[in-house]
Amino acid sequence: MIFVDHRSDVLVPVRFTLSIATAPVQYVADIPAELASWSQSSVRSRGELEEENARLQSEVLVLKRRVQKLASTVAENTRLKELMNASDLVDDQVLIAEIIGVDPDPYRHEAIVNKGAGDSVFVGQAVLDAEGLMGQVIEVGPFSSRVLLISDISHGIPVHVNRNGVRAIAVGSGKLDQLNLIHVPDTADIVRGDLLVSSGLGGRFPKGYPVGVVTKVEHDPGQPFAVVEAKPMANLDRSRHVLLVFSEESRKLVPLLFGPSDQEKADQENTDQDKEATEDDSGNTAEAGEAGLAPSQEEATDGE
Repeated sequence: MIFVDHRSDVLVPVRFTLSIATAPVQYVADIPAELASWSQSSVRSRGELEEENARLQSEVLVLKRRVQKLASTVAENTRLKELMNASDLVDDQVLIAEIIGVDPDPYRHEAIVNKGAGDSVFVGQAVLDAEGLMGQVIEVGPFSSRVLLISDISHGIPVHVNRNGVRAIAVGSGKLDQLNLIHVPDTADIVRGDLLVSSGLGGRFPKGYPVGVVTKVEHDPGQPFAVVEAKPMANLDRSRHVLLVFSEESRKLVPLLFGPSDQEKADQENTDQDKEATEDDSGNTAEAGEAGLAPSQEEATDGE
């Protein structure tokens, strides 16, 4: 069964059904963490709460200033897009989810979130936290979904350097704090501290979200490619709440990768049935017309 599940998608319906039974177990397993968090916040002293309140008020003021600046930037960007006859969509829709479990296998970097098919989650959907891209949805159940983190060795994402637009592919290294950039030419203009953002190539990940920061660049004169490492921007080992992104590009790509959904198939069948009915009506009308012309032709022949 492991071999068949690895080589084909025959057991996907079985895994989907089993996820219904395992969902309560995942929620129950998350209860101790919830109780620990609740008890820790309940026993704080008054002084700690006052200090945290003052700190949060200061952060709110700073964030409000940033929001005001971003609001003017977004408004200006919208005006420029309208002038260029581009789309007026300035942001992607997101859904807030909570991580309720992680894969215990140290060689697999996966997490489980508490949103599933009932929340319109789909395979291939990008997942972010407050700092940057975390990964993508690889399996959807009725009540939960499985997310593959960008640090997993089987994961790759197209990125470009925010400073100059140099493109590369960032793959997971098996470490939560490291990404590797593969096939980077030795002459590429990449230095430590460069910000890597998603390029949007392929349509899987939305464009412009931060992915990581370059931490190491080594040039070997005898090698065609440079050794480049980066640190993920997202808190892969600490984030509790994440965002599921609903971008138009990813929605258009899903039918191409995984086939049309059941609703799309039903709509297509209805369209084909309507088309066949229209063709039948046209054929019957044509036959009726030909039958109506036949007597007139015979009468004309008799008259002659």
